[in-house]
Amino acid sequence: MFDTTTETPTMFHQPLRLRRTFVVSLALITSALFMPAAHADKPWPVKPIQLVIPYPPGGSADLLGRPLALQLQQQLGQSVVLDYKAGAGGTLASQYVARAQPDGYTLLMVLAAHAINHSLYPKLPYDTRKDFTPVSLVANLPMVVAGSRKLAAKNMNELVQAAKAAPGQLTFGSAGNGNTGHLAAEYFSSMAGIKMTHVPYKGSAGVVNAMLAGDIDLTFDSISTSMPQIRSGHLHALAVTSPQRSALAPEVSTIQEQGIAGFDVTGWYAIIAPAGMPNDIKQRLSREIATALRQPQVQSQLAAGGYEPVGSTPEALQAHIEREITRWSAVVKSTGAKID
Repeated sequence: MFDTTTETPTMFHQPLRLRRTFVVSLALITSALFMPAAHADKPWPVKPIQLVIPYPPGGSADLLGRPLALQLQQQLGQSVVLDYKAGAGGTLASQYVARAQPDGYTLLMVLAAHAINHSLYPKLPYDTRKDFTPVSLVANLPMVVAGSRKLAAKNMNELVQAAKAAPGQLTFGSAGNGNTGHLAAEYFSSMAGIKMTHVPYKGSAGVVNAMLAGDIDLTFDSISTSMPQIRSGHLHALAVTSPQRSALAPEVSTIQEQGIAGFDVTGWYAIIAPAGMPNDIKQRLSREIATALRQPQVQSQLAAGGYEPVGSTPEALQAHIEREITRWSAVVKSTGAKID
């Protein structure tokens, strides 16, 4: 006789426990597999955004970037952190962003120099047309020709006379090789038939400090960074470079008004991202920027610096950059401008 009262339950319960263990383990594995997918499906943004500024703090890009970043931060519910990567006329920052992930978390504030550099630099470490995603044109900003205390000329005609009397002796500073101020001065020199010497700095703040110290004679700089020193009497304004006078300094005449017909250089600022950024993120970011620029507190801050808010579609910015590349390529060729 065999006693099976203890054997039979053991034989049949063991597979049951195994089946239960297998089911629980499979459920845990399945849950783990789907957790990353669920996180990936969360709408952008889910972490802080980096806005790269290609010049040091205190310059025109910084003065525009700060209020814009603060407003975007409020709208998006995520931090927008300014990251300053100055050097090489903005090309270092552009190279950094071109190599970043196109996930909407690395953006770049570019100036007109972004289009100028395409033809000014013989070999760039990126492709201006192919390596970026245009997002939005942010603002326009007139430039002012500012003179230091040691510069006797008070208008552009007197400046031309002084430059012709001593070719190459007058010095002008810019926020870096290839900066809009650099090319604007070269462009003016070509149109006026004069020769001045270029002295590059690493940002607009450096130019203003050099002007105050009397190290250079003049600068073609953004009106936002030079006007405070002009208002205080430390510098004097010779002209603005845009076709119309600036609301920030309506008493200052344009270069065209002073006899150089057709001269038109207006600074512009835009947000771009690495190539390949998803279209839904690109379009949303463009809309968020336009919304930010319509806010009264942002408009008042920009108006105080002379900025003219724009806000555009990605497609409009792409067309704008293409026109600027074509325009400045012709200027670089006609002036013979080179990297110092």
